[in-house]
Amino acid sequence: MTLGLEREDPYDPLGSALAVRWVQGFPKQNVQFINNETICYPSGNYIIFLNIQTKEKMALQCPSGIVGVMATNSPCEVVAFSDRKLNPLIHIYNFPGLTKNTVLKGNVLLDYTLLTFSHCGTYLASYSSLPEYELALWNWEAQVILCKKSQQGVDVNQMTFNPMNWHQLCLSNSNMVTVWTVERSSNEHHLRVKLVQLPAEDGSILEETDSIFSHPQLKDRIYGPVLPVSAIAGLVGEEAETFRPKDDLCPLLHPTIHCWTSSNDLYVGCEEGYLLMVNGETLKVTVLNKTEEPESSDRRNIVSPITLVYQKEGVIASGIDGFVYSFIIKDSSYKVQDFVEVDEPVEHLIFSPNYKTLLIQTQKGSVHTYTFGEKPAFVKTLDAYNGNIQAVDFITPGDSYFMTLTDLGEVGIWWLEDGSPVSKISLSIQPTVLVCSPSSLSAAVGSTDGSVYFLDVSHVSHPREVHKTFLSEASVTEVVYDQRGQYLFVGTSEGYVFVVNALPSSSFEIFGFTEVSKGISQISTVSIIESDIVEVMVLSSLPETGRSRLEMFTLPTVLPKVSSAFTDERGRLKDEFIHKFLYEIEHVLSSAVLDFQSRQIFGLCTQWPFICSYVIPLQEHVGICVLKPFRKLQSRLYGPGKVSLSSHGMWLLATAKCGTLCILDALSLDTLGYCRSHSYQAQGIQAVKISMDGQDILLNGRTDGTLVCLKWKQFVGALATNSLDYYLKLLTFLSETIEEESTCLSGMQKTTAEVEPEVPHSERQLSMDFSQEELEPVENTKEISWIQAKSKAAIKKEVQKFSKKRREIKNGIRALAKTILSMMEENETLNYIAKLDQQEFSLDVEELEKLHDESEEEVAKIRNDTEMDNLAKRYLTELIKKECWDSMAVKGCALKCFHIPCTVENFPMKERTDEELKELESVMCQKKIEAECLKIRKEVVEVQATVSVNKKHEEDEEEEDENVGVKDTSLPNYLLGSLSTDFGVDTSLLSDQLALHTRQEKINQIILLKDIIYKVKTVFNNEFNAAYKQKEFEIARVRDRNVRLQEIISDLQVEETVWQPEFEDCEKPERTLEVDNEEVLAGKYVRPWRKAKEKLVMSHKTEQWLTFQNSNIRQRALMDMMGGVLEVKKEDILRMVIPQPAFMAKPDALWSEEERKQFRDYEKKVKELNEERDKYRKSLEAEMKKLQNSILESTQAFDEHLKRLFSRRMKAEMVVNQEELKINNLLFSLLLDEELSTRELCLNNYLARKQEEKVQTTEAIKKAKEELDIYKEHYDNLLAEDKVLDRSFRKEFPEIPPQQVDLLYKLFKRRPRFQKMKMQQDTTSLVPFGDQPGSDRLNKEAFAYLMKAMDELDNISNMPEGMDEAIWEHFCLTRRAKVENEQKVKQKAAGLVEMLAFVRKRVEEDEKVQQNIEKVFHELILLQEEKIEFQLDLTIQLLLKQGQVELENFQLILEYSDAILINKNIIEDLNSVIRTQGQKKVASMMESKNVHKGIYQIEWEHKKMEMEMEDLNQKAWDIQMLFFSRDRQKFLNEPHYETMIAIQIGIMEQTIAVLEKTHKKNVDNCKKLLKKLGRYSNLKDVANYHLSCSLREELVAISERRDICNAIGSKLTCEQIAREKYDNMMQQQKLTNISKQQAEQILILQAEVERLRMKTFPALIHL
Repeated sequence: MTLGLEREDPYDPLGSALAVRWVQGFPKQNVQFINNETICYPSGNYIIFLNIQTKEKMALQCPSGIVGVMATNSPCEVVAFSDRKLNPLIHIYNFPGLTKNTVLKGNVLLDYTLLTFSHCGTYLASYSSLPEYELALWNWEAQVILCKKSQQGVDVNQMTFNPMNWHQLCLSNSNMVTVWTVERSSNEHHLRVKLVQLPAEDGSILEETDSIFSHPQLKDRIYGPVLPVSAIAGLVGEEAETFRPKDDLCPLLHPTIHCWTSSNDLYVGCEEGYLLMVNGETLKVTVLNKTEEPESSDRRNIVSPITLVYQKEGVIASGIDGFVYSFIIKDSSYKVQDFVEVDEPVEHLIFSPNYKTLLIQTQKGSVHTYTFGEKPAFVKTLDAYNGNIQAVDFITPGDSYFMTLTDLGEVGIWWLEDGSPVSKISLSIQPTVLVCSPSSLSAAVGSTDGSVYFLDVSHVSHPREVHKTFLSEASVTEVVYDQRGQYLFVGTSEGYVFVVNALPSSSFEIFGFTEVSKGISQISTVSIIESDIVEVMVLSSLPETGRSRLEMFTLPTVLPKVSSAFTDERGRLKDEFIHKFLYEIEHVLSSAVLDFQSRQIFGLCTQWPFICSYVIPLQEHVGICVLKPFRKLQSRLYGPGKVSLSSHGMWLLATAKCGTLCILDALSLDTLGYCRSHSYQAQGIQAVKISMDGQDILLNGRTDGTLVCLKWKQFVGALATNSLDYYLKLLTFLSETIEEESTCLSGMQKTTAEVEPEVPHSERQLSMDFSQEELEPVENTKEISWIQAKSKAAIKKEVQKFSKKRREIKNGIRALAKTILSMMEENETLNYIAKLDQQEFSLDVEELEKLHDESEEEVAKIRNDTEMDNLAKRYLTELIKKECWDSMAVKGCALKCFHIPCTVENFPMKERTDEELKELESVMCQKKIEAECLKIRKEVVEVQATVSVNKKHEEDEEEEDENVGVKDTSLPNYLLGSLSTDFGVDTSLLSDQLALHTRQEKINQIILLKDIIYKVKTVFNNEFNAAYKQKEFEIARVRDRNVRLQEIISDLQVEETVWQPEFEDCEKPERTLEVDNEEVLAGKYVRPWRKAKEKLVMSHKTEQWLTFQNSNIRQRALMDMMGGVLEVKKEDILRMVIPQPAFMAKPDALWSEEERKQFRDYEKKVKELNEERDKYRKSLEAEMKKLQNSILESTQAFDEHLKRLFSRRMKAEMVVNQEELKINNLLFSLLLDEELSTRELCLNNYLARKQEEKVQTTEAIKKAKEELDIYKEHYDNLLAEDKVLDRSFRKEFPEIPPQQVDLLYKLFKRRPRFQKMKMQQDTTSLVPFGDQPGSDRLNKEAFAYLMKAMDELDNISNMPEGMDEAIWEHFCLTRRAKVENEQKVKQKAAGLVEMLAFVRKRVEEDEKVQQNIEKVFHELILLQEEKIEFQLDLTIQLLLKQGQVELENFQLILEYSDAILINKNIIEDLNSVIRTQGQKKVASMMESKNVHKGIYQIEWEHKKMEMEMEDLNQKAWDIQMLFFSRDRQKFLNEPHYETMIAIQIGIMEQTIAVLEKTHKKNVDNCKKLLKKLGRYSNLKDVANYHLSCSLREELVAISERRDICNAIGSKLTCEQIAREKYDNMMQQQKLTNISKQQAEQILILQAEVERLRMKTFPALIHL
């Protein structure tokens, strides 16, 4: 591969010490053809050119970082690309020389998003991103912008020139398609844009409606004029032209791709699967119909074309299914055919310039070519790897092959010579790092699951996996071989460093591990041939302290023989054997390496651009040793990076996020080489590797997917000697080992490190004794890591050691378990309250506390949620109550009848606000003033009209006027439109419905109508309140009578219920807001102690009552002797009983005479008592019936009253509805009036914009015509000069004979014939665009070809015989001047045609603007007519009684378009005027002779009246405009105004004095408080001092204990692990923020350096 751009880096003092050997990358943007055989695509900082025939590659490096967007021009064989920096540039280079053609610099601030060349011209179109969003057209040869235009906020996905007409461009995104036209007039260029109207989502074509102009065909005679939606929405600006209601908007198709056709049309593919055809001139859209074919089992359905390319038969499209389809288009339909199948989703299609080759680019980056011909060929040109390169390394010995690892687990082997792929293997894992072994042809791959995979690469064409080691469950972050390939060091995210035997012959034995700090950044090793130890250094970060930690240990080369002695039972390496030391750096290092002499450490600072060296102390130490920088070197590396040493340890390689590689001398830190191979925008360099001989350097980017191989330009002298000597020495040392291990590798099969399988905890069966030996594994086993297996073996050994003690513990646990089981059985027999939960029997105290805390948290959460829910409900209740209850001046309630189902409701009413009352008062005052003014005017008019009329006529007219006035003030209900007068409401201030024309009159009428509604409701509510009080009285009276009824019923002892009416909830709605105890169904929760207290109090009260009853002797005596009463009442007769004598218990025969006499007296008394009972019972029954009748009569009377009130309610509601209907009609008229005003303002604004546009178009026409006249004058001059040259030809040769002159004239008219390059038949049949129109560049080329042909005609061999050579030379010069002049005339003629077309378009635009202006004027006239008609065509409300107007069906007229509605008072007034005029005529005939006498008197009186009228008008105006403030009102109304002011001043002075006294008292209190706080602060300072002394001692003790713990190497607890993870995350976030800040600094510095460089360099002007 050749590098197309070799430049000297201005930052490198050594020049270009490093050169790019080759670049390997795959396209992430669309691939382009530079010619028929070569394609190109950007990759990172380079543009790669690939010959698809020979596979030869070339690379062009961007001068200023990563490549942005790219475009190619096949006819000119140039490539243009933009860089990504502040104020980016567009670079244009020639191919195949890859020389710089030009650089274009515009005004773009951030980035270009699209570039495209015109197909046959010297034009380049560019589109920028935010903030400009600017489309620019360049003449890239002249380095000027011809024209540009911005469209804010519009991103564009695709931009193409029309191949048949470079004046047209198409820009599209997912929401729109626009066609831009370039109009040229001489040297001026203009961009005009047109938007393509896309169909709806269902493919239907939408009709475009004009939202500015109305539609006369839409009329509505009832609701007024029909206005556009923009006027209804109230829009008056430019947004009114494009406004659409939300309901009228429908989703449109979403374009994904477009392409031009040979007929200047556009094919547009949509996301919904539709294919559109757009006419290039009219932009008419046609939806092409897909011709359905019989369905087959393997038929695929294309949802949306991703890319389209045009061919003669139709288009070729690709979907997301990995197939390329051919669309055969015929008329308005197309047919889909399978073209070719690709294994991956296709992203881009493009034809070669000769249309022989179709390039197919996939989403992964692979490139396929399909060659047309008799035998079509489908070839994979580029096979991209999966994902981005994660790691790279050389295969030993490092001079032929190298390996790469992607983030998707694909391992590839490449040839170092040209970077071509050899083979690849997929591991199907999530890899992290890859390294190659120096001692064998193997490689190790680390993964996120904690495993290390070993690969055999002895056969580069067939790599294979031979071994897998599962070290731990933590992710592998670092894998490093020592320089001699004896050990493999594996670092994990948990802070473990495993030591593995690197030789395949040992089956990659694991020696052990050592613990280091978490967050391992880098592992560095030193393994010199002469030494018998391997030194290892591990770098990790300490985010909590802002430092870096270095941990160093050594391993002997004899470790494989004595590995068991170096480790404990758990596999941990013993610190005393490996000599482990700890060092700390006071700042954060992103990378560090140990030099080969093990005397110093090289580190790359994270926060500062410094490379530091640290000297390792020779004496041993205990604990942590802090290293200070020994030497600081400021570098040009910004951001985090990595440093490493070459194989011989003499070179220090440093890379950073800025994408720069710097090679330094390890001894002097002098710069040996410098190269910027990647960019900061692509996150810099991911990995760097140098070969063992030091000649090749591999670098891969982090996100750009680019792999770069560097080489030394001059690898000679000491630079090469040291490296090659060590390389040969190391290769000689390892050659024997490599051969042995290669033999071993060839015989290895895929194996896995043997570890015991882990049994999942959920699948183990535990016996009741919890014995470790009774754990039985099941069939489903899980692979466990090596460290877990070691830990498990150690635990098993410890279990065997302490088996006796375990047995004792088991017996105790067994006994405890039996006790708990018995307690659980007993618990099951208890009731629900005393029963414990199952978790209460757990012996795990911590678990119990955890469960208790969880339950408390859950209860607290539920309580909090409940409280919040209740609070929200209470808040909502308060809002509803405030809005619907508290704000009501009259609360809504109802009244129900006693006996019939009838309910009457009142009108709920709110209190009128002060503004409403003020408006009402002002309107009423205005109405009264108008009425008085009208009355005065009528009196003035009547006096003038009746001067010459007799008194009788005057009295008649006055009576008629009075009658008319009465009629006006008391209009009938059918003219008022409501029955509000039936409620006693004054309607005299209301205006006539036929007189409401202005807006203010309608507003005043609405205010008066609202007042009438309020008064009607108030009148009815007063009647309702009276009825409500009456019902309250009736209920109280019924309750009083029911008391007597209840007594009578109890005396009579009859089963009869007493009817007691009560108010219902609807009648007393305030009861809804109160909650009674009976409504609460849930019982109140009473605490146990309160229950016990209430029980004790109740028992105490019972005892007191019993004691009182026993001590009340009088009450007991009364009960025993007289039944508890002192006298017998009349009501007690019914309950009175005469006791029987005692002897009646004996038989009658045994009675004595005395007893018989007593019996007769007893019977007499019983008879008398029964008679009294009957009399009293009858009286009670009569009284009860009377009471019941009276209750029924009174309640029925109330029901009748309520029925009348119900009728009144219906009538009031009818009146309210009538008034509200009038208000709604007036509001609708006001709304329509406002819409008309908005419509008028919108049209005026639109007219103003069009008039401004008219001025601009007129100026453009004027300017274009002036330029046309000047250009035409030049053209006429050239044409005249051409004719002069033709006519003066014979005069140029006067000395030669006429025959020779005629012969020369024939030769003078002769022109060279152009032989057109005939294309081959197959090419002609493939290229769809044919001959394309020429451009300025093609015209120049044609003129050059003509001049070359003229040189052949001017050859002396074409000279006629016998002619002098001097004459022939003069003839040739004359003919050449004539030809040049003819070419100028042709060019001027072409320019003249363009200018004529430009002027014609400007005239058409001016005419269109003029038509719009005329249309707007016409629209304004129509709007004025509609507005006047609307103001005169009023909507009134009439009341018609039923049966008053009845017509037969055939007499009913349904159309009233030519009728008008007038008041009959107008007719009566007209009749009275006629009568008055007749009387005036008679009087004038009788008094005509006296007219001349009173003329002067009448004129004087007329002037007087006019002056009085003016005076009255001025007074009325002064009254209206009088400003009467509250202060003035108070001044006029208050008799002692000055006294009141003096009193107020005295009160204010007293208030100020009290406030000053209070303030002084508060200041004194604050001062006392400050003194007290000062004393308290001193005491606290003393206490804090004692605490700080104690804290210092405690910190010393804690530090000593921490050092002891670190020395012992105790195992980190879970809390410490979590804390360290959190600290690592915070450090990572901090580093990310630092990197962003440094990135901004880098951009600023780059811009400043570029400015200084351009300032210091001389400007080179092209001559």
